[in-house]
Amino acid sequence: MPTTILCITSYFKGQDFLRECRALGCRVLLLTAENLKDAEWPIESMDERYLMPEELGREQMLDALSYLARSEAIDRIVALDEFDQEIAAAAREHLRIPGMGETTMRYFRDKLAMRMRAKEHGVLVPEFVSLINRAEVALFLDAVAPPWILKPRSSASAIGLKKMDDVDEVWRVLDQLENRRPHHLLEQFIPGQVMHVDSIAWDMQPVFAESSGYLNTPFDVYHGGGLFATATLPRGSQLGRDLTHLNAEIIRGLGLVRGVLHTEFIRAAEDGRLYFLETAARVGGAYIVDMIDAATDVNLWREWARLEVADARGEEYAPPPKRADYAGLILTLARQEWPDMSAYDDANVVRRLVKKQHAGLIVAADNRERVDALLESYMERFHADFHAVMPPASKALD
Repeated sequence: MPTTILCITSYFKGQDFLRECRALGCRVLLLTAENLKDAEWPIESMDERYLMPEELGREQMLDALSYLARSEAIDRIVALDEFDQEIAAAAREHLRIPGMGETTMRYFRDKLAMRMRAKEHGVLVPEFVSLINRAEVALFLDAVAPPWILKPRSSASAIGLKKMDDVDEVWRVLDQLENRRPHHLLEQFIPGQVMHVDSIAWDMQPVFAESSGYLNTPFDVYHGGGLFATATLPRGSQLGRDLTHLNAEIIRGLGLVRGVLHTEFIRAAEDGRLYFLETAARVGGAYIVDMIDAATDVNLWREWARLEVADARGEEYAPPPKRADYAGLILTLARQEWPDMSAYDDANVVRRLVKKQHAGLIVAADNRERVDALLESYMERFHADFHAVMPPASKALD
């Protein structure tokens, strides 16, 4: 009997995951949003596709998945997008299917839960406070110097963040939130360079990890209109080793038994210390997975599929050999509907990203200096040729 994998996603992503599951001989089911029915899904790699209306609530979703399970012996449920992790975890618990349950899932979705858990395990985090209790908030504002940053507990990346440096403004914003206050946290704002580690975990151990650094912080991109750009960090550096070590601590401390992980840290400009910012049990968005593939020959979508299938079949998993080159990514919302990037024709350009109203490309080389030089040049050119300011709270670059 073939292994049956049910994939859930509210966004158009994960095509390589679906293809790899099919290549491994699985029965592949996709549950996606009704408004994505005409997206270019790899139909040849799917046995069934189900469409869900946007207004379906949790209990309705569980009822629908339970009905599906009457005729499908589902072995694994995988949420391809971060915003579908809650329902995937709930469905696993409800249908008693192995995988991450609701308690562990919160450590990878809830920014408050993940900070508390990381701090309990000795990982350095910026000072933060829950917004549930007014007295605790007042104590935090007295003890921690501004600026502070307001963060939704369950939004992805830098969506919904608000930076503030005035106590009165903080209280005004919290009053405006009313009953939504407990769904946010307040955190010390630490200037510095934001880095990300994209990794694969198996039996709570990292079996693959790749460290990269954003050229602009995600906050600046989403709220300041900057370009999104990131690149492989110098290999063999102390910074890379420190990030790899901290990433392993996050995997063990937050309890990721197996899966993929996108984790962000900040190196403080003041003292160089590394602070944990957030993590997600998914591949990195905004084509980061493609950049990593260009530098290492490891495609995290495919490897995620391989490890899920291996676990379902009771087999061992090991990632492929890792090539140790360098790659960089630049991406922006574009003024043009379909930007013409043919003028970006250096030999190191390994992929031009094709997406409506976006301009982006990936460069790769065997040395960091070449990647840095190209990104510096291209960022200036992108501003002139394509760049459009991102609308507030946009998820467009994911």
